[in-house]
This record gives sequence, structure tokens and C-alpha cells, in this order.
Amino acid sequence: MKPIFKQLFNCLILSCASFSALASVVLTEGHVRAMPDTVPNTAAYFTLENHTDKAVRLIAVSSNVAKDAQLHTIIEDQGMVKMRHVEGFDIPSHGALTLTPSGDHVMLLGLKAPLVLEQQVELQLEFDDGEKMVITLPVSKQADIAAEQEHHHHH
Repeated sequence: MKPIFKQLFNCLILSCASFSALASVVLTEGHVRAMPDTVPNTAAYFTLENHTDKAVRLIAVSSNVAKDAQLHTIIEDQGMVKMRHVEGFDIPSHGALTLTPSGDHVMLLGLKAPLVLEQQVELQLEFDDGEKMVITLPVSKQADIAAEQEHHHHH
């Protein structure tokens, strides 16, 4: 029995060590938008909180479910709403970055296979200080998320 506990303890220590580097940047919520099987792209929305004393910049994202993943924002140009690729998103010290359908978001381009509801999608995030972080988001219908948020705002 003692060897089992020793192995569990070692695993716990290793887990803590691997999380400590980015334990100060935390995923609080998020999802990947479910799309019809014929649509080759989708988007990911999530909130990251920065619990450090310095600003952090998200500079890249990748995922094994898509050929490419890009950081995008929405801009209005001459009355037209357009999506633009950007080089990064800042997360202020003791602040948050919230990616939304009507603003900054992650585009997953060239899906390798259709995503299914409740599927778990891994995203690898890269920050300007060289740190990397893996987050896992469920695939959800946007209407369900909007209804859930609407429900929370009324209580």
C-alpha cells in the first residue's frame, strides 16, 4: 500500500509543479461554438483571468481539431462589420480577457472533422513570456449559452 501512496504523492507534486508556472492565469469559462457539419470553421470564446502583478499577452493559439487557429477581432469599417486577424490580446495585471462573439475571439479554421455537441476541444495557448497553457472547452450551441447567460442576469 505504501508504494501506491508514494506514487500518488509524486504525481501530485509533479502536477502542482507543472501548474504553478501559469497558475496565475486561469480559465474561468468558455466554449467552442457548434456549427453545422458542412461549415469548415468555428470560433472559441472564453475568459482568462490574470492574477499576477504584470500584464500578460496572449500571442498564439493552436488546436488539434483544426488546420489553423487564429486570434481575431471584430472592427467596424465604413459601416461594415469585419473580422480581422490580430497579433495578440493583452490581459492586464489582476484583470481579465473575455473573448466573445461580438468582439475578440479565436477562429478555428479548416476543421479536420465536424465537432459534436459536448465534445471537449483542447486549445494550446501561448503567451509573450514563452509560457504555454492548455485549456479544454466544450462544444456548445450559441443559443444555449446566450439563454444561460440571460437566465443568470435575471437572478
